[in-house]
Amino acid sequence: MSSIFDQLLGRSGRTTMIAPEDALPGRASPVLPAPRPHTVLGTSITGPWPVGTRVLYLAMGCFWGAEEIYWQVPGVVTTAVGYMGGATPNPTYEEVCSARTGHAETTLVAYDPTQVTEAELLKLFWERHDPTQGYRQGNDVGTQYRSAVYWTTPEQEQAVRETAETYAEVLAAKGYDPITTELRPAAEAGPFYYAEDAHQEYLDKNPHGYRCHATTGVPFPDAA
Repeated sequence: MSSIFDQLLGRSGRTTMIAPEDALPGRASPVLPAPRPHTVLGTSITGPWPVGTRVLYLAMGCFWGAEEIYWQVPGVVTTAVGYMGGATPNPTYEEVCSARTGHAETTLVAYDPTQVTEAELLKLFWERHDPTQGYRQGNDVGTQYRSAVYWTTPEQEQAVRETAETYAEVLAAKGYDPITTELRPAAEAGPFYYAEDAHQEYLDKNPHGYRCHATTGVPFPDAA
């Protein structure tokens, strides 16, 4: 049974994916109607961004801690948190945490590929969460906490598939279960819905706030 703390924070939920036809109806208007600049990077979290900027969407458990990892990476233009891979339009945080929308808590990473590579971003992704846990990360249980990568370019897809295969082999050699990470093009996963303002750069606004990094502790192998 989940604790009161888990219930209040939405940390314990269902581990069966809801069917799209059973998802909550959502709404026509975004829950982030007037975004403002990134509180750490000073850039727009919704764009437009400089020509050549690429966007990769990463889900690795609670998006507060995931976003904090990536805004610290040199070459990252901006980050934002939101909901992706589900059926409910413009869902709220509470709706996503009910596991009745089908979304994963997702971090948008906009980056300059001349300064940071897809492989470098994905190395962090694989190492900083546990991609074998299915619909959970540590004590955070629910379909919204699943591991997922949604790519937007052929270069990203190649890097995603190559790094996923490499890390799966490394984990298997250490006795871990197969990775459960959802690998899909962003166009197939559906829109990225920006989360409410309170969740954007949450750990900059609340530096002692909740973080979940349920890692395997297994490093991604360095390139030969």
